[in-house]
Amino acid sequence: MPELDAAAPRYDAVVVGAGPNGLAAAIVLGQAGLSTLVVEAHAVAGGGARTLELTLPGFLHDVCSTVHPLGVASPFLRTLDLQRHGLSWAFSPSPLVHVLDERRAVCVERSLADTARRLGVDGAAYGSLFRPYVDNYESLLEMVLGPLHWPRRPLLLAKFGLQALNSLEHLVQRFSSDGAAALLAGMGAHAMQPLDKPATASFALILGLTAHAIGWPIARGGSRAITSALVATHRELGGELLLNRRVAHWTELPPARAYLFDLTPRQLLAVAGSDLPSGYRERLARFRYGPGIFKVDWALNSPIPWRDPQCARAATVHLSGTLASVAASERAVHAGGVSDRPFVILVQPSLFDDSRAPTGQHTAWAYCHLPHGSDFDACELIEQQIERYAPGFKDCVLLRASKSCADMERYDENYVGGDINGGAATLDQLFTRPVARVDPYSTPNPRFFLCSSSTPPGGGVHGMCGYWAAKSALRRVFGKALA
Repeated sequence: MPELDAAAPRYDAVVVGAGPNGLAAAIVLGQAGLSTLVVEAHAVAGGGARTLELTLPGFLHDVCSTVHPLGVASPFLRTLDLQRHGLSWAFSPSPLVHVLDERRAVCVERSLADTARRLGVDGAAYGSLFRPYVDNYESLLEMVLGPLHWPRRPLLLAKFGLQALNSLEHLVQRFSSDGAAALLAGMGAHAMQPLDKPATASFALILGLTAHAIGWPIARGGSRAITSALVATHRELGGELLLNRRVAHWTELPPARAYLFDLTPRQLLAVAGSDLPSGYRERLARFRYGPGIFKVDWALNSPIPWRDPQCARAATVHLSGTLASVAASERAVHAGGVSDRPFVILVQPSLFDDSRAPTGQHTAWAYCHLPHGSDFDACELIEQQIERYAPGFKDCVLLRASKSCADMERYDENYVGGDINGGAATLDQLFTRPVARVDPYSTPNPRFFLCSSSTPPGGGVHGMCGYWAAKSALRRVFGKALA
């Protein structure tokens, strides 16, 4: 591995942080023929895409994200031959199951028509909502997964925007039964905002269209397979990676023409704030972070014993009930508390990837939202929620490992207060994160760029924040255009 040498101007660009966005930025720069170093504080690259034995030997747990529709659909990642570097995808038969109550669940099928049929009276409304976006998903994702810019298909984007900027509660007014409304509420709750807030509908629309257009896949062998493929691509382009090197200040880095930071505003201020103007620093300091999460990973001696066998068809299961239940859970979080029946996102990857656990055994994880920085231990609440829908679940547990909001931040400093989305997904921070600028990836310092999920399009393993930041650096520093 390279050693930092302040006297040797070896690199065109240095990237701080080896999460998917930092690696994506480095790859784009490498594709342009630039010499690039990525510096990572941890012993393993990946950020939110790491896989570790958190419980027992042989049980592989994704420390953060597992389900990656945008990993497949990302306009940038799909241009890379990551399969050549060992990445392969496993698709569950159903992308998502939402459990309404102890006896009923709603299943999202890959087929939009099949899902609409399952929704009965609301099938036509559901189909008409998603059909225009599913049929044009590549064009739509290219327009929405990035900064504000003139779209290639303005009418399609305008139609999407008029619906996406609504609250989730407004979006589901078109439905007359509880199934479809609850299904979209669960997807909208990934925004980690109250469901009456503007733009929460955008999360439901994006997740819904990817479910039907692509599916919600998991990476075989764990999310680390995505990271390994990105690292291999970076190195194939001549890039270097330095692990176990925490950067306290950017001047510790070797001389370079450009520096790209896969950091949130708080860390950017600490690492580079002394070389940013006071006005910009003040604006960064006003950046708002969202709620945190409490996550539990389990090693299991058997599959989860769901009451409804549909739940075994999907890697992702939402446990929260009706629209009213999901909305109440998210309101409680933003009021500083937690519902006694919290909205729970559960993932059971070993049902569809047998490399995740020893033969005949399984892994699963789940999390719920908590107030920002909360030290509340939600393990019992989460397990009670699962027991309601899978009696005997606790008897399947061999060992559990949990992470509080504070633990999440200790694991990755970008998860400020346990916020895994890189900042609150409010209307004013969707496209103007971290601050309102024509080019949100650039800073007033012409050599500094931000490439983290605190820039558009926000959280997720898609690499688009890194792609757009590298594009900005190529144009502004190196005078190179990127198609």
